[in-house]
Amino acid sequence: MIVLGIETSCDETAAAVVRDGTEVVSNVIRSQAELHGPYGGVVPEIASRKHVEALPLVLMQALKDADLDWNDIDAIAVTYGPGLASSLIVGVSAAKGLALTLDRPLFAVNHLHGHIFSGLLGADLGIEDAFPFMSLVVSGGHTCLVRADGLGDYSLLGQTVDDAAGEAFDKGSNLLGLGYPGGPAIDKAAKEGDCQRVRFPRGRVTKQRGLQLDPDLCFSYSGLKTALLYHLKNEPPAEGDVGAIAASYQEAIVDSLLDRC
Repeated sequence: MIVLGIETSCDETAAAVVRDGTEVVSNVIRSQAELHGPYGGVVPEIASRKHVEALPLVLMQALKDADLDWNDIDAIAVTYGPGLASSLIVGVSAAKGLALTLDRPLFAVNHLHGHIFSGLLGADLGIEDAFPFMSLVVSGGHTCLVRADGLGDYSLLGQTVDDAAGEAFDKGSNLLGLGYPGGPAIDKAAKEGDCQRVRFPRGRVTKQRGLQLDPDLCFSYSGLKTALLYHLKNEPPAEGDVGAIAASYQEAIVDSLLDRC
């Protein structure tokens, strides 16, 4: 079974060819980071327009890299959510058009399920032999712990009650003047700093009305961002201090992930 997958949930245009569920034959990604950098985050209108421009070329490159043609594709898969609506519609429309033209089945995929399954790509063990396992999903929009008992059989154990870890990286990087995307920028700056210099909060979650999950397995990053903001206001960093602050901030984000795991 050879599947062509399409992903346009946010600001990266991607297509991949996967054989028999776990063998990634080709994987092409077109980043928009430079376009969104000046705004400190993803601008939906820019993202969707660039998807329209990039997707045809990305699809053709994925087929070329796999040394296949359109008739070799057995099925089309596409991210249908969650994500930016204006970006998702580009990929979904393209996938529908391809499925109709090629007369192939079309599968709509929740991209968080894709994150969970990605750990099995290239695995030597049989897919069914991998279950049960726990998955930590961390991205710009999501931070959650999920128990996987089978394909599509997932139980949410914990999640962020406010902001995602990826957003905390982006906002923190913006406050530190390090640029976008925040994760790589903070990580680079942190290599030169002492992660014990500043003690930032780990975002403990208490039982809240409406929270049906174990608070000890949930995440919170809004307070961390606020703590960084006030630290910079109260103690403006001197030359050479940014690395230590970045390292301490990154330590707080990653430490909370490890603790919940």
